[in-house]
Amino acid sequence: MKMLNIANGPQNVSAIIQGCMRMPDLSKEKAAEVIRTAYECGVNFFDHATCYGGNGVAETRFGEAFPLTGLKREDVVIQSKCGLCFDRNEFDWSKETILSSVDDSLRRLNVDYLDTLLLHRPDVLFEPEEVAEAFDILEQAGKVRFFGVSNLMPMQIELLKKYVKQPLHINQLQLSLEQSQLIDQALYMNNKTTDFSVNRDGSALDYCRLHDITIQAWSPLQHGMFGGTFIDNPDFPELNKALAELAEREGVTKAAIALAWILRHPAKMQVIIGTMDPAHIREACAAADVTLSHHDWYALYLAAGKFLP
Repeated sequence: MKMLNIANGPQNVSAIIQGCMRMPDLSKEKAAEVIRTAYECGVNFFDHATCYGGNGVAETRFGEAFPLTGLKREDVVIQSKCGLCFDRNEFDWSKETILSSVDDSLRRLNVDYLDTLLLHRPDVLFEPEEVAEAFDILEQAGKVRFFGVSNLMPMQIELLKKYVKQPLHINQLQLSLEQSQLIDQALYMNNKTTDFSVNRDGSALDYCRLHDITIQAWSPLQHGMFGGTFIDNPDFPELNKALAELAEREGVTKAAIALAWILRHPAKMQVIIGTMDPAHIREACAAADVTLSHHDWYALYLAAGKFLP
């Protein structure tokens, strides 16, 4: 497993993250098998959110399952996100919500601290002073060690940094071969003939690299926002052909090649996988042992429907 040191954040963490959004569908025994399988494959980073499963059910299942794995708390990095309040149909980064969300996550996960807390999507009414107060309280109480954000544009991060003392070391963003807007705009810059030139994220990729913020790529096998996987999808014949050729060469699956494409980028990103199938976890983790060439990377990018200007 490829390991990373996150600037101002956790050290020696796996390039592949096990996402736990689908864990509510499992029994605690099956959930323990998922955790254990991921760990045996070298994954030591587990991603949660207070909204996963509704009312923290994913965190609860993880908290029930983890003692069955035989692992120690210090063996793993546990991350959760707060701010999506679907029960109220709003996003909320108020001090009260952040503090109560962390307390609820700790209780459900049955742990004393979170390694990392991310603010989940932007609350457009957020008061940065309140966020700063909440982070200080959580850090001083030992409830959260590191802080970051999810789906934030650079200027929103800059606004937070004006008030928050702690480094914001992670930005969790959507990225896949098909949903590659983070990369597209720079390549097609100033090209009025294609929508690929539209800057939709404030140059978040370059900003994060400049400021030592690690990008965690979510939905790395998806097309559209939640359109399903492009793997073996007949709507993406050229991409699947290119993936299959490299998969055969490397002795891995097409999914592993698609993940390796993200890991090949020099931004040193992490990739979040969401499968709850132990066999698929093993297949996905093989991506960390694949090193695509410069030519391989561009061949896949073009096969995904892009072109060189």
